[in-house]
Amino acid sequence: QVQLEETGGGLVQAGGSLRLSCTASGNILSINHMAWYRKAPGKQRELVASITSSGPTTYADSVKGRFTISRDNAKNTVCLQMNNLKPEESAVYQCKAENAFGVYWGQGTQVTVSS
Repeated sequence: QVQLEETGGGLVQAGGSLRLSCTASGNILSINHMAWYRKAPGKQRELVASITSSGPTTYADSVKGRFTISRDNAKNTVCLQMNNLKPEESAVYQCKAENAFGVYWGQGTQVTVSS
């Protein structure tokens, strides 16, 4: 079992920045893929960014150039730096991790962007 704890959400004005962190604990051996998703009210959950253990990243088109995902394997942490945030990006942001044994989700952290 893997436990994920997200921190760093909060309230920010449009155009501002936030940095989210997700720390994995438990059976963290061979976590090979970590990602951030977001779920806004009335919308489907969507992938924001992902990163593999070796480093390759993917981003949703809407966040390219503004968001950066990074990973510290030694600390079992993945971060999401979000710049130039928009009100429509207000959502619960969740961390996801995968290994050979399963897929794991954090409880999420609320990000609210005021206009």
